Amino acid sequence: MASEAPSRPPGYIRRVGAGRDLSPFPLDLLVVGHTNLDILLTLPHLPAPDTTVPVLHRGMRLGGTAANIARWARHLGVRSALASFVGPDFPARYRQLLRQEGVDLTAFRTRARGLTPTCWILEDGHGGQATVIDQGAMASLGPREPPPGAVRRSAWVHLTTGDPGYQLSVAREARARGRPVAFDPAQEVRYRWRAADLQRMLPLTEILFGNEGELERLCEIGGFGAVADLVGTVPLVVMTRGPRGVSAFSRTGRLDLPALPVRSLGHVTGAGDAFRGGFYAGWFRGWPLRTCLKGGLAAAAATLRAGRDRGEPLPGLPSRGNPFGDDPKTGSGRSPPQER
Repeated sequence: MASEAPSRPPGYIRRVGAGRDLSPFPLDLLVVGHTNLDILLTLPHLPAPDTTVPVLHRGMRLGGTAANIARWARHLGVRSALASFVGPDFPARYRQLLRQEGVDLTAFRTRARGLTPTCWILEDGHGGQATVIDQGAMASLGPREPPPGAVRRSAWVHLTTGDPGYQLSVAREARARGRPVAFDPAQEVRYRWRAADLQRMLPLTEILFGNEGELERLCEIGGFGAVADLVGTVPLVVMTRGPRGVSAFSRTGRLDLPALPVRSLGHVTGAGDAFRGGFYAGWFRGWPLRTCLKGGLAAAAATLRAGRDRGEPLPGLPSRGNPFGDDPKTGSGRSPPQER
């Protein structure tokens, strides 16, 4: 069953082809959350307590939920900005990479004290994963002044991992300016978000993103019986389900789509962030919800096939006119006609 879309900001203009203005705002999407250094360790299997396993491969790349989403969205034609806090140790080559890819960094800040957030990501090569994080410069932000300039210049605000007090302050700033908010706490819903924080955030939210485990945990904390019950508070809930695809819940029903086939599985880290970038590529073209979900699945499959282990440019995808190799609406390589 098709879902009605959450509200778009005033002046929103639907488009399909590249080169047309989406809205009167200079930016389409402001992504607020982590920019990390990801240390990826490939293991034969994840270690049990009090055991040691050898590392088969080690690599470092530019990561973090916010950076990944902003990069993927920009890669697929969405005018994206990144709001993160890093330390003085943040590599200059990664800052340059973000600029080269066209991500707006006016809200990207360096804190004099504290290191850049760093994740040690353990993967078994079969989809199993465990993560350890040093929050560094993102550890304790509280209700610091949100980036009002970036909020004012953006049509939508996507809030992902970060200090709940700070994310709430950004959400309030966005809603006060009439900007819709997407909430995407990712794995941090398991240990940083309390019931009182969720009770404040969810009524400010237009789209809620999460995987099955994250949304189930959110329901436990927030006192919701099931994920479908969240639509009483949030207009649209998008739940990624790994190899089983994606489910979207709205006040008009549920929509399920299967994952795209991936013959050779690389690193799974970042596939969910790629999904969000692909979703927004369709969303800001005014495509229907089903097509936006297909776009997300296409981007997730691309990053799984690539199996990247360095912070280099993202896997190549066509981005002129239609950003996907195959048009998610028709299955062909042609860009879809303008919807009315």
